[in-house]
Amino acid sequence: MGGGNGAKAQQARERNAAKAGKGPSSQLKSNAAAMSIQCSVCKQAFQSTSKRPMLEQHVDSKHSKQGFATCFPNYTG
Repeated sequence: MGGGNGAKAQQARERNAAKAGKGPSSQLKSNAAAMSIQCSVCKQAFQSTSKRPMLEQHVDSKHSKQGFATCFPNYTG
């Protein structure tokens, strides 16, 4: 009569496990490497894909007396 959905799912799990072979993977190392923008006042790191509004929010909440240029002098976004 053929395999049911359970048999197909088990075959798919086995196939995917054989493909992966390495076990669980994580993006933590690549995310840490992407933290290339740094506040010069408090040294908090931000991902390189961070936009100016997010960085301005950091300046407003943490360093309102300093300006954006003081916190992120090398920002070119």
